[in-house]
This record gives sequence, C-alpha cells and structure tokens, in this order.
Amino acid sequence: MIRINGTLVELTEGMTLQTYLDQNQYQSSRVAVERNGTIVPRAQYGSIQLQEDDELEIVDFVGGG
Repeated sequence: MIRINGTLVELTEGMTLQTYLDQNQYQSSRVAVERNGTIVPRAQYGSIQLQEDDELEIVDFVGGG
C-alpha cells in the first residue's frame, strides 16, 4: 500500500508514477508530484517505480479566470 493525498491505495507491483497518473486520468503536464517529501521532476515520472510505503502528494493545476 502507498499513501496518495492522504488515502491508502493498493499498489500494483512494478507500477511507475506515470502509469498511476495515466490510469487515474491525471494529465502529467498539469500536475506536480511530491514523493516522500521531494518534488519529482516531470521528466522522471516514467522511470520512478512506486514502492511500498511511498507517500505521494499530487497537485492538479486548474485553469480559470
């Protein structure tokens, strides 16, 4: 299990951050992700494998006027 935005989520073994974002309808170009207290550069989303006990904060940017 990992914690995402304060909620426990079942982890699929070998899942990358990009895969999680895609499966949950996040647009990677419109989010910021913090993993275990460190901001993750967008270029690394596809190479970071989520691990048991990770803690993620995902902030989705919303446009408006």
